[in-house]
Amino acid sequence: MPPKGTLLLIDGHAAAYRAFYAIRDLTAPDGTPTNAIFGFVKALQRAREHIQPTHFTVVWDGGLDEERTEILPGYKSERDPMPDAMAVQLDGMVEWLEATGIASICEDGVEADDGIATLARQAEAAGLFTVIASPDKDFMQLVNERIGILNPNDKTGTIWGAEQVLRKSGVEPRQIVDWLSLVGDAVDDIPGVFGVGPKTASKWLSKFGTLDALLEHVDDVQPERFRNPLIDMREDLIRNQKLVRLRENLPLPTAPPSLVPQLEDYNQLYSLYTRWGFRSLRQALEASQQQDLL
Repeated sequence: MPPKGTLLLIDGHAAAYRAFYAIRDLTAPDGTPTNAIFGFVKALQRAREHIQPTHFTVVWDGGLDEERTEILPGYKSERDPMPDAMAVQLDGMVEWLEATGIASICEDGVEADDGIATLARQAEAAGLFTVIASPDKDFMQLVNERIGILNPNDKTGTIWGAEQVLRKSGVEPRQIVDWLSLVGDAVDDIPGVFGVGPKTASKWLSKFGTLDALLEHVDDVQPERFRNPLIDMREDLIRNQKLVRLRENLPLPTAPPSLVPQLEDYNQLYSLYTRWGFRSLRQALEASQQQDLL
């Protein structure tokens, strides 16, 4: 059965960070930084034009997952604090989303990854196709016929499916949790098996199928030097699975069918673009308004 529409899910903070570091020295007439806002707006406009979604939302980090921090106190603890020049621009991004008619979701204690995973599974059940716009490799575990990834690092604009996940990681989407558990994730401060890289982990999973099966047959693991480390890290690897696996059934305040974009507020957008000094965006807005009146 063909999908009933397409849901575009934007990883909010990932998009904001990418914009902040991609564009430098852009400020509003009053001197406040606007580089991240401008890059964020342009990135979402490009994604929307490319995907043509019927449903659309941006999901923001609402804090660290309590269960993960209990399991691993050092989880995401080494991340640098958000630059002040970026933090002051987040409210502007939300203002722009509201004026554009795009829903914005941020729940206390809910990581964006888990919110996105929950919405993607709900959309799948509702018959929608979902595109997750994010460079985060954790999302590869969700990929199937109804869920794809738009990776901003892939300049081709390809919607990643199982084929692209296999090409990138060497394993299938259903094996991504085990693959990341073995390799670890430096971004999230999750330690893997020392010396085990993506190729070794994918080779093991191609042979044994799952991490559980690998640990059950550790005497058959090659190279032999990894057998004792795998035995020693057994409990840590099981912990890693819990850390890496995304939450897919969180109680969110909204569901995919309600995430249809609303009409944009021309006056509010015009005011925002004027305040920020975005002349090109304001001109494009005016041109679009004139076209709609014809």
